[in-house]
Amino acid sequence: MRAEIISVGTELLLGQIVDTNAAFLSRELAALGIDLYHRTTVGDNPERLRQAVEDALSRAELVITIGGLGPTTDDLTKEVVAQVLGLELVLDQPSLARMEAYFRQLGRKMTENNYKQAFIPAGGQALPNLHGTAPGVAVRWKERLVVCLPGPSHELEPMFRDYVRPLLQTGQNGVIFSRVLKISGRGESAVAEEIADLLAAQTNPTIAPLASPGEVKLRLTARAASTAAAEELITGMEARIRERLGLAVFGVDDETLEEVVVRLLAGRRETLAVAESCTGGLLAGQLTEVPGASAVFERGVVTYSNRSKVELLGVPEEVINTYGAVSAEVARSMAAGIREQAGTDWGIGITGIAGPGGGTAEKPVGLVYVGLEGPAVSLVKKLNFPGSRQIVRRRTVQTALDLLRLELLTKHR
Repeated sequence: MRAEIISVGTELLLGQIVDTNAAFLSRELAALGIDLYHRTTVGDNPERLRQAVEDALSRAELVITIGGLGPTTDDLTKEVVAQVLGLELVLDQPSLARMEAYFRQLGRKMTENNYKQAFIPAGGQALPNLHGTAPGVAVRWKERLVVCLPGPSHELEPMFRDYVRPLLQTGQNGVIFSRVLKISGRGESAVAEEIADLLAAQTNPTIAPLASPGEVKLRLTARAASTAAAEELITGMEARIRERLGLAVFGVDDETLEEVVVRLLAGRRETLAVAESCTGGLLAGQLTEVPGASAVFERGVVTYSNRSKVELLGVPEEVINTYGAVSAEVARSMAAGIREQAGTDWGIGITGIAGPGGGTAEKPVGLVYVGLEGPAVSLVKKLNFPGSRQIVRRRTVQTALDLLRLELLTKHR
């Protein structure tokens, strides 16, 4: 089956909203073994939307529209779809009852313009919206299936999973299964070189390298008759890649480096505190995004000025005067100071020049030192990162987390 997605909304064309819905549906369709060859974005213009729907129906057996199901005059997706299919719009009583109950629960009066949301193309199947007002709709037409979904992600995603996916699973031959391996501490070119033969010979599964600041991703994708068979193909390729890259592979799919570190610390019943200068609390922020981090993360401080490094961490003034605030000596002293004051097993200290100004010939923008203090461990890593201030800070945090991860996995057992 071939599919096409049409995202509706002028705000998408203006860049005011990022189309995460289309990305979500693309992943879901791939997992069902449905080929997606086109994705179209069109504004709130009925004529252009009509043309987009007609074009999609000429190319695909499945057409999914996103958005334009609301109560306002520019919400015209169902109206246009019905026109293209030559169908009348009819009132769906269960949808109307659900909408009325929704407004009663909110303690608000249902305005007249909301009633249009309860109309669907004749012969279509209303898709209940349990998180909003506008129902979706699925219409079978001339060996085609047209599905209209609401725009808000918190409405679209459960509607797809609960009602659309079961429709699409019926009669599907084969599935596509993907897994993403996440790699830290190596650049995209270095990773590609280490698995060059696997990249050159790939057929099924395929391997797609993806780079982002501080990490490299390898997306493995396999097609097979069943999910179990596709997963078996993926598992075999994953084992070969892990054999090449070793501990550089830190996680899979949506797993983050901070989640891995928190899990490792929790497994050892150990704790961490961090002192940050150029990253300004970014490391602490990422750690506290992890549920359960409070069991291992004791505190984080931002010591941006030299005075704060002395007063809050006990960094000797003579060390700063002798070596400068951005130095291996200060990073080590910051890590040791926060560890001692917090009474934790591990301490991380970060100091550097994130830019865009403040660099010199001896200490250029992008120079960062990460100190790590722990049980029988005292080390500093010198880094030189190109790129914007945001990239320098992001890569520094990833490196600090990875430095601790590797210590937990190797020297500290």
